[in-house]
Amino acid sequence: MSHSPDFAIGKPVRRSEDPKLVSGHGRYTDDISLPGQAYGVVVRSPFAHGTIRGIDVSAALDLPGVLAVYTGADLAEAGYAGLPSVLQMANRDGTPMVKPFRPVLATNKVTFVGDPVAFVVAESATVARDAAEAVEIDIDPLPAVTDAEQALEPGAPQILDDAPGNLGIDYHSGDTDAVDAAIAAADHVTTLALTSDRLVVAAMEPRAALAAYDPDSGRYEVHVPSQGVFAMRNMLAGVLGVDQSRVRLLTANVGGSFGMKSMLYPETVCVCHAAKALGRPVKWTSDRSGAFLSDSHGRDIQVTGTLALDKRGTIKALRITGFGNLGAHLGHVAPLYFTINIAKNVVSVYRTPLVEVSIKCAFTNTTFTGPYRGAGRPDANYLMERLIETAASEMGLDPVKIRKRNQIRPGQIPYAAPSDLTYDSGDFPGVFDEALALADWTDFKARQREAKKRGRLLGRGIGSYLEVTAPPNKEMGGIRFEPDGDVTIITGTLDYGQGHASAFAQVLSEKLGVPFDRIRLLQGDSDELIHGGGTGGSRSAMMSGAAIVEAAQKVVEKGKQLAGLALEAAVEDIVFSDGTFTVAGTDIAIDIMDLADRVRHGLALPDGMEDGLDVTHLTEALPSSFPNGTHVAEVEIDPETGVVAVVRYAMVNDFGTVINPMLVEGQLHGGVVQGIGQALMEFTAYDDDGQLLTGSFTDYAMPRADTIPAFAFASHPVPATTNPLGAKGCGEAGCAGSLSAVMNAVIDALRPYGVTHMDMPVTPEKVWRAVNGANSGPR
Repeated sequence: MSHSPDFAIGKPVRRSEDPKLVSGHGRYTDDISLPGQAYGVVVRSPFAHGTIRGIDVSAALDLPGVLAVYTGADLAEAGYAGLPSVLQMANRDGTPMVKPFRPVLATNKVTFVGDPVAFVVAESATVARDAAEAVEIDIDPLPAVTDAEQALEPGAPQILDDAPGNLGIDYHSGDTDAVDAAIAAADHVTTLALTSDRLVVAAMEPRAALAAYDPDSGRYEVHVPSQGVFAMRNMLAGVLGVDQSRVRLLTANVGGSFGMKSMLYPETVCVCHAAKALGRPVKWTSDRSGAFLSDSHGRDIQVTGTLALDKRGTIKALRITGFGNLGAHLGHVAPLYFTINIAKNVVSVYRTPLVEVSIKCAFTNTTFTGPYRGAGRPDANYLMERLIETAASEMGLDPVKIRKRNQIRPGQIPYAAPSDLTYDSGDFPGVFDEALALADWTDFKARQREAKKRGRLLGRGIGSYLEVTAPPNKEMGGIRFEPDGDVTIITGTLDYGQGHASAFAQVLSEKLGVPFDRIRLLQGDSDELIHGGGTGGSRSAMMSGAAIVEAAQKVVEKGKQLAGLALEAAVEDIVFSDGTFTVAGTDIAIDIMDLADRVRHGLALPDGMEDGLDVTHLTEALPSSFPNGTHVAEVEIDPETGVVAVVRYAMVNDFGTVINPMLVEGQLHGGVVQGIGQALMEFTAYDDDGQLLTGSFTDYAMPRADTIPAFAFASHPVPATTNPLGAKGCGEAGCAGSLSAVMNAVIDALRPYGVTHMDMPVTPEKVWRAVNGANSGPR
C-alpha cells in the first residue's frame, strides 16, 4: 500500500469537514444539550461607569420557573479568583505592569456598558430573560471616558482602583538617544499620525457555555467554544480554585473567533457555579446584542510614526509613540498587541537600523479589547507602509523605488532585525516584483484614464508586510491507531475555520502512508491532551505540523520493532518507505495499516510497548516564522457620492512550504475581506457617556460578497528553516497586507484633491467631504 499522491503535501485537497458543515450538520456549543439542563441569562449594566448601590433580585425570584439569581457577592463568597491575564510585562522604568483584579460579576462598581452584574437561571431561556429584566440594579452614575489618550489626562475619571491614573502600562523599547541622533541628522523626516479603529469581532457563532457538575467525582464538564481546550481548562480551573484534573473542557465546532474566543469570559464561570449549586446542568448562549457589548473588541490604537531618511530615501530610523485602548479590563494577553507585537512587526521587510517604540496603554469605560486577526501585526505593517508612501510623496520619489531601495535582500538573510529576531528565510524583492506583475502595475495609467472618462477616480496602493508568527512554545502530537482501523491525530491546536482536519491529514498521510480518508482529528477534549498551545498567532502549521512529523517518526521507530516481529526479521534489517515496512533486500513487507491490524489482533508486543504503534509526543518550542508578501489594491471612487469600491486586488505571499494551497488561498481571501471591512466601513462608536452607538448590524457595517472583487493570488514560497515542514503562518496575513494596500490606494485616488491622509474607515461621508471640501477641485 502507498498513500495517494492526490493527498500529498502541496495538493489542494478539499476540506474534509465541509460536507457536514455546509449541510447544517455541524455541532456547535448551542447545539449541545444535557438532560435536565437549566438556562442562564446575564444581567448587564446599562451604565458605562457607576457605583452599585444595591441589587434587588426579589421580583425575579418570584417569577415561576426561576431557580436562582447570582450576584457578584454570591460569587465572591464562593471564593473564585479574578479572571486571568497571563502576560507578564514591565513598564519603561522596569516596574511590573498593573494587573487589576476583575471579578466574575461586578460587585462595587460597573466600568462599561454590558458589564455583567447578575446571572439568572431558570427552567427555560424565555423565563430567564423575563427574570433578568425584573432584576433591579441601583447604580449611581459616574463620569465616563472612552478615549485612551484622554483617559491618561489629569482629572480623567478614575476607572479601576488598582490602576492609578488609568495607566495599564508605559511600554518602551529601543535606544532613545540613538534615534534622536538619527532623526536630527536625517535629510528628510516624515511624521504621520494614524488610528487603527476599534472593531466588533462579530463571529458567525455567538459565544455559549454549558456546564455540568458531578458531586461524586467533584468534576466539571464544560462545553464552550474556544481556540484551545487545554489553556481554557487551565484558566477556568484557576478561577474556580480546583485542580486542573477536575475540569474537562470540550469544544465542538467553532463558528469563527479571530482571537475573541481565546479567553475565559465571566459567563463560563457563572454556568459552572450554577451547575454545582443547583445540581443540574446550566446553559447560557449569547445573543447578538449582548455580543456587541461583551465580546472582546479588536484594534483601537492611536500611533504617531516618525521616519528618518537620507536624501535617496534610505531609512535611517523609526520612532513610534502612541496610545492603546485596553477597555475596562485587562484581557488575557493584553497589552501584547499594542506593544510587543508593534515593536516586532513594524520593520516589516525593510532594513531599519534603529527603532524606538513608546506606547501607553490605558483603561477606559469601554468593552475590553483583545487579540483580533493579527493582534497588532496588521497595525504595525500598516503604519510602516503609510509612512513609506507618505515619505515618497513628500520627497518626490517613486513609491516603488523607495520600497525596493530599502528591502532586505536575499543575500542579507539570515537578517538580524532590530526587534532582536533573526529572519531565517525570504525573498522580499522577488515577492514584490511578482506582485506588481500580477497586478498589471505598468498598465495602470490606461485604466485610470478609462475611469476618468466615467467620472471616477482610480487609485492604486501597495501593501507589503512581514509578520512575526507562531510564538515559540510547545505542542502536542499524538497518533492513535483505532480499533475500527482509523488513525486519530491528537493535537492541542483547535480548528475554528482554518481546515486543520485536511491539512494535518495530508502531513500524516505523506509521512506515514496512512490513507487520507482513514485519518481523524481530535483537538477539542482537554482529557485527551498532555499539552496544548491552542490556535493563535498563526502557529498551527508550524507547531502541530512539527508535532505530527516528529510523532510520525516515533511511530516508524516503533513500527520497525513490530514489523521485525511480524516479518521474523532483525529490527536493523527493517526499512520504512511510503507506508510500508520492508525487510531490506527482499520483497517481504507489511504496510503500516496491516501492521496495526496485526497488533490489534494479538501480535506479541515487546516489553514497554503496551500501546503498540500509538504515540503521545510533545515538541520542543520552535522559533517564530516570518510570512511575508505584497498586496496591490485598486480602488474606484465616485466623487459625487464618496463611495469607494475595491475593483482589483492582487497578492503574492511567501508562506514557506504550503501544505494545502486551496486552504491557504481561502484564508487569505477571508483576511483580506476583513481588512477591507476595517479600511472602508467598520467602526465602533461610543458617545461621551460611554454608550455604544454601533450596537447592532443596523449601525455597524460589514463587507458583503457583492462589494468584494475577485482576487488574483499567487505564492512565492521560500521554506522556513526553523520547523520540519518549512511552513510559515498564513491565517492572519490577509489583514496585514490589505489595510495598507487599500488605504494607500484611497489616498492615491484622492491625492489630486490635496488629500495626504485619512483615518480608517474611509466612509462615503468622509470621502465626499474631502473631495467637496477642496477649494479648487482636482489639482
